[in-house]
Amino acid sequence: MLHHAPLITTIAVGLVAAFILGFLAQKARLSPIVGYLAAGLLIGPYTPGYVGDVDLATQLSEIGVILLMFGVGLHFSFKELLAVRRVAVPGAIAQMTVATALGTGLGFLLGWGTAGSLLFGLALSVASTVVMLRALEERQMLDTRAGHIAVGWLIVEDLAMVIALVVVPVLAGGDGVTGGELAGELGLTVLRVGGFVALMWFVGRRVIPWTLARVADTGSRELFTLGVLAIGLGVAVGAAWLFEVSFALGAFFAGMILRESELSHRAAEDSLPLRDAFAVLFFVAVGMLVDPSIIWRQPVALLATVAIIVGGKLAIAYALVRALKYSRSMALVVGASLAQIGEFSFILVTLGADLEVLHQDAQDLVLAGAIVSIILNPLLFAWVARFYARREGLPADDADGPVESHAHGHVIVVGYGRVGGRVTKGLWGAEIPVVVIDDDETRVERIRQEGHEAILGNAARGKVLHAAGIESARAVLIGVPDPLNAGAIVAKARALAPEADIVARGHGKRDVAYLEAQGASRVLVGVHEIADLMVERAGGPPNEPERT
Repeated sequence: MLHHAPLITTIAVGLVAAFILGFLAQKARLSPIVGYLAAGLLIGPYTPGYVGDVDLATQLSEIGVILLMFGVGLHFSFKELLAVRRVAVPGAIAQMTVATALGTGLGFLLGWGTAGSLLFGLALSVASTVVMLRALEERQMLDTRAGHIAVGWLIVEDLAMVIALVVVPVLAGGDGVTGGELAGELGLTVLRVGGFVALMWFVGRRVIPWTLARVADTGSRELFTLGVLAIGLGVAVGAAWLFEVSFALGAFFAGMILRESELSHRAAEDSLPLRDAFAVLFFVAVGMLVDPSIIWRQPVALLATVAIIVGGKLAIAYALVRALKYSRSMALVVGASLAQIGEFSFILVTLGADLEVLHQDAQDLVLAGAIVSIILNPLLFAWVARFYARREGLPADDADGPVESHAHGHVIVVGYGRVGGRVTKGLWGAEIPVVVIDDDETRVERIRQEGHEAILGNAARGKVLHAAGIESARAVLIGVPDPLNAGAIVAKARALAPEADIVARGHGKRDVAYLEAQGASRVLVGVHEIADLMVERAGGPPNEPERT
């Protein structure tokens, strides 16, 4: 009976095994990801007993990648993407180049030849979307400056892989390949990507938010959720089919376009359960691919592969981010985000096998290196988070318990942008004590140099609010523009300070309803009006009108 329903069986057995082993891993104080990977290994073709359908599991895991990147796009704007281009673009290109060179060198030592060694090195150079986003989300760093840089870096890597997947088959064609043919393929790829971006910018920006608004007007929650999934999956598959752009990149742009809608926070919430479930299937699929015999067949080569993936990529990214004048803590966060490999690496080794240019040991080393790096990544992030916490004077553990704060009867201002900056200056002018929370280290450093209190971090984390003195604050004024992030901050602040006066900003009626449901005392709409009313709410005089 089971062989007649391979899809249902693979999903059911994969999720049940992942649940049991993930729970045991959690009880053993390990990341649940270790349990998910072990579940994949258990039902994979290299261990006795039931064998799941690897091809189906891999396709299901792609849905997880699509939904994750769609969710990230809902948190990201074109402005934020462009803001990190000066570090993400050169950083990603340099890091991929150096990591590819290291992997190629290892391939030469193992005697694989030029083509196989280059492809092996390239497979080690690109990070996993799923692993990076899970790590950033678990540490609530996705909405920080470091998180934005890491995601921007990932997008550049994704674009590089789109080009690589076009170039590799052409180069594998043999000596008859001319420079003109290669240039033609590259030009065509650039035109396809440019065409997709242009279509999303000029057409998608109008059609997608309008469509979702019409669906929301029907009042059907079921239809709205279906609409969100249809947009995310439909754009991702359409981008791959029409423009030969990766699923992940297509989904990311769909999310960024949908972010323009007032319904973006609701879309993110509705897609979250499916996103988590399919992300688990991704790790199960990875575990199914690994042949454990590589551990005793090539132990030294495996150690060298893991050293390049984890140690080499972390060191390269750290050095590059520091060279661009960012702090050690930010460089470590970005480096740890990239110190693993995943889905694009698997695509590359599969392509190499199909083209008969990649040695079987190289495929096994990439897959085994991926599973080891995925297991090590949460441990690496835990160490980075402790370093980050020590630097900012926050508790080193992940608990949201109380910490010592020297602030009393003050106002907490979250976000030092246009609104938050104006609010803070108005409160300083009224000599009202203020503690600013912001995720941009440049802003925080500037505030501290001016002699004021500021904390670097994401205010959705309890430890950050405790360090700002949430228990004794007279008000919490949230100036961040993203309603999703603002909603998480409001909910956490309300949980920690049930009687606090919490004021947030929104962009329309739906934002007001959403933020009030999360616990906001009041939600203001506008820019200067928001800032002035926040100051008055906290007990200060209104600002003078700005002169133009």
